[in-house]
Amino acid sequence: MTIDFNFDSVQPSVRKLQIGFYWVATLFNVCLIAQVLTVGLAFFHNPEWWNIHVWLVRGYSGLTAILLLWVFLIEFPRRVQTLTASMAVLLGLQFLTIHLNSPFPLAVFHPLIGFTLFSVSTTLVHRVRQTVFGSNAVDISDNKESLS
Repeated sequence: MTIDFNFDSVQPSVRKLQIGFYWVATLFNVCLIAQVLTVGLAFFHNPEWWNIHVWLVRGYSGLTAILLLWVFLIEFPRRVQTLTASMAVLLGLQFLTIHLNSPFPLAVFHPLIGFTLFSVSTTLVHRVRQTVFGSNAVDISDNKESLS
């Protein structure tokens, strides 16, 4: 089964929903950047920033559930669906590594999972952008004449 993501074949309402998904995924990514900045500020500058770090994740973690539901309600490639689902799993692992008490300090994996979550989130934003708005790749060989 092949899904055609040509602009002409996508209904206007579906396209609007895809654009909305793109902006929510971008917001999630910006929140991750803010969270990394606040943990850095808490560690290297002022421990008071830790409260903002914790507040941020409590505030934006719900976006993962919204994106997860959204990605399966409208047309998206399997890769976008997989990236969105993996974000939910990674965020769950983030919570587990901090809140689960075990003989082995699982918190050592927290930063690694966080960086993986950021990578997946950034990849998701780029994939959704390509899906919704098309690729803006320019072939350099086509522009040789304009450069001379």
